[in-house]
Amino acid sequence: MQSKHFVALMYGWIVILGLILIASFSLALLLRFSSFNEPTLSWVALVIGLISLFIGGLIAGIKGKAKGWMIGAFTGLGFTIFTFLVQYLGYQQSFSLEQSIHHLFYISAALFGGVIGVNIVTDENKNS
Repeated sequence: MQSKHFVALMYGWIVILGLILIASFSLALLLRFSSFNEPTLSWVALVIGLISLFIGGLIAGIKGKAKGWMIGAFTGLGFTIFTFLVQYLGYQQSFSLEQSIHHLFYISAALFGGVIGVNIVTDENKNS
């Protein structure tokens, strides 16, 4: 993997981390100061995660400018590995079946984001 692809991955991971932190803070405030309930929270968190991973993959694809499917997949996979390590090393729990399925969707969202990001850059270069 070239260094520009690694830089693209870093941009994608930083964007994902930033979006997830902002969303977590917002959801915590919503839980504290509203009648928002936990069953709804799990669906909202899933959608926010999918959007965050898609945007992170998109940014990584735009920065990488080539091999969007690979950059997007590694962006999603890196997030999944990070999440697994925090959960396993911090809480001594592995992924449940439901979490594994969610993370497959997260990786897919980042993959599609990477593909679209590369194609956005390619289309802009063709029009110039």
